[in-house]
Amino acid sequence: MKAEPRTILRFLLEYFEIINELYEIQSKDSVITFEALNEIITKHKTDIKQQLIDYKILNSVNDNFEIRTVYYNLIEFILSEFKPMLPETIEKYHVSIAELFRKIKDNIKGDKVILNQRLTDLAGEIRAFYEMVEKNTISLLNETRELKANVKKIDYREKIVRASRWIDEYIIPLNKILDINHSASIANKLYDISEFSNKHRLVCDDENTRVLFEKLYFQMIQVNDNLLRQSKILTTELLPLIERIRTESIILTGWITFLKNPYKQKVPKIFEGKRTNIYSKNTFFNASELFEQFKNDTAVYFEEEINTDEKWIFDKEFFTEKLKSNLPVTDFFKWCNKTLKEEYKKVEIEKFFALTTLAFDEDIQRDFGKKPEFDKIKINDLTLTVPKITITKYGIS
Repeated sequence: MKAEPRTILRFLLEYFEIINELYEIQSKDSVITFEALNEIITKHKTDIKQQLIDYKILNSVNDNFEIRTVYYNLIEFILSEFKPMLPETIEKYHVSIAELFRKIKDNIKGDKVILNQRLTDLAGEIRAFYEMVEKNTISLLNETRELKANVKKIDYREKIVRASRWIDEYIIPLNKILDINHSASIANKLYDISEFSNKHRLVCDDENTRVLFEKLYFQMIQVNDNLLRQSKILTTELLPLIERIRTESIILTGWITFLKNPYKQKVPKIFEGKRTNIYSKNTFFNASELFEQFKNDTAVYFEEEINTDEKWIFDKEFFTEKLKSNLPVTDFFKWCNKTLKEEYKKVEIEKFFALTTLAFDEDIQRDFGKKPEFDKIKINDLTLTVPKITITKYGIS
């Protein structure tokens, strides 16, 4: 019988200390032995072995056990104890994201159900990719700070080895993954997806698909900001910190080696220190001359500017009637441009965007054509690229 979700959650809360100890064993040894499980249960004087199996928290592996991935990831997230993953592990998302994107582009006019599912799956893969990058950055940052503090009293040579390994095997490859200018990076592929989703969220004729493209586009904006933040942590905080650990350790290792046998090599001459001013001797007089200019203050008057321009209010009812009288309109955005020129002699961007809102009325009948077409409209110094929309009917006939 399947247990109720609340029952499992209460069980996790009540016996979290035991589950945490099992998690630590698996993190260290990759498996929980039969003896280790019995020892923990005996220590806590409660036999919950069968419940751990029935609730599918533990999975049997030969004569041993392991915490199922979903629970292991949950505890790892709660404790923020992420292990650094090699960039090759993160790179697998490049394949899955690229393949889903390719199928979406190739079958953009195919089965809508399949297309919508692929868009949902692509959003999920992108979310999983970012979460893994974030975990890796947190993990590397924590381990680096621990190495810097050297709480475990690690030998200097070992510190050099660890710092060098993290730079060569983790940080530099991870930076390539996040480099949008690198043609083979995941970040570059995400940029292509952002451009594609932005285009199709505006021209897609199916409402459900359009909403999914819109969600994907705004997700891409957020992911891009988050990836820039992670990349900044890697380049401005993590890499200099590890490089400093490596350099300091090399210097200290060399110094310790020298102290063990100070007469083996001839000691170089120590440089003689000298004090030099970094500013001119005349700085004081130059500064005095500058400030003397401001001793005699002159009166300054500010006159508040009165804006005499009348604030424009969009008369929707007037323009709606004007649109109805001009139906059918073969190019809606050009009609907006022409109408404003007739009414006000010139086109202002605020008025143009206000007038284009008529195209979003529920009663309007829009036609984008079988193949989307785009026009360019110039308003003052601004050039807009807009889709060609035909309006044949306004209101219920």
